[in-house]
Amino acid sequence: MSDIEFDVLDELYFVQPFAYLVDELEMDELDLRGVLSGLIDKGWVKCFLSMQEEELTQDVKLEEKYKEYFYLATKAGLMAHNGR
Repeated sequence: MSDIEFDVLDELYFVQPFAYLVDELEMDELDLRGVLSGLIDKGWVKCFLSMQEEELTQDVKLEEKYKEYFYLATKAGLMAHNGR
């Protein structure tokens, strides 16, 4: 796990909107999108359409809708984060 992946997961113990992550992590939006994409591919982060409505992995359109999604670390992501 890279340092930036660790930092992103650190912010995702609770559902967070993309704009919050950009502000808290002080990252470029496209760089953050890339990190989130990698974390989703690893199964460490999942996307939500709203604070409560999860988007199915096969339906995630990160390239187009990344700013609209909310993000949350999965159990596997939290375990990887805590095991570092």
